[in-house]
Amino acid sequence: MSSGLPWILPALVLCVGLIYYCIGDTSYISTLNWDGISPNPQHIGAQNFTSIFHDPIFWGAVRHTVIFYVVTFTAQTAIGLLFAVLLHSRVRLAVIYKVIIFIPVVLAPAIMAPVFRAMFSPTGQFDTVLQHLGLGFLAQPWLAQTTTALPVIMLITVWEWTGVTFVLYYAAISQIDSSVLEAARLDGAGNTRIIRSIIWPSVSGTTIALATLGAIGALKTFDVPYLVSGGSMGPNDATQFLGTYIYQMTITLDHVGYGAALSIILLVIAVIFGVALQISGRKRRMID
Repeated sequence: MSSGLPWILPALVLCVGLIYYCIGDTSYISTLNWDGISPNPQHIGAQNFTSIFHDPIFWGAVRHTVIFYVVTFTAQTAIGLLFAVLLHSRVRLAVIYKVIIFIPVVLAPAIMAPVFRAMFSPTGQFDTVLQHLGLGFLAQPWLAQTTTALPVIMLITVWEWTGVTFVLYYAAISQIDSSVLEAARLDGAGNTRIIRSIIWPSVSGTTIALATLGAIGALKTFDVPYLVSGGSMGPNDATQFLGTYIYQMTITLDHVGYGAALSIILLVIAVIFGVALQISGRKRRMID
């Protein structure tokens, strides 16, 4: 039997030579006080990590990431599942609805960011609509307030990525035996009962996968908050996330060692999130 090494060699080189090497190099840089240019960086050991754990902006970014994940995952799950269930029923022009729901996924954030900045500005279309509806008292500078900047970012993210949730749920529901649904209807089960007792348990694997992807996506969130806020990260860092903070410290402020330490912490958090979600999903499947 011939060795399988030649077949796995390209993947091995990619993982070891690129990914793990970069992780190791970033770990080394995290022990430096370095601007990325100086030929003589100063070795400071774990001082960057100590500073991070006393950094209020870092903890604010962690808090924003957790809130962002919980809200966006919950909203996308509810809306995506609802759309998937509705379009599995007898709906006219279902193909058109599917396209409309998925269009935001393929639109580049760099293209949509100026639109959202204009829409949520004090003189933008959103406040104009509120004025015409007689709700002018709700009009406000949405992206210029600490209380509303993060919710706007979450709203944009839900609009952008619900299409992916919908597609995965739609595919999962397609795998359910139609005879099971028909039997439930013959037994007198209503739509709500069918969704709760048949459809929701049947798509639990998809939900776990979406939870994992959502957690990783929340941890590496960068483009929407950075582009929509114009790089300012909102008032008082209201839309600061771990990804944007790494960029700010590394590129804008030239604290490359500090940014590398933030990257290592982000990697550790991502691994913990991923492992925890997978273990939780495995235990749930064993119970089911």
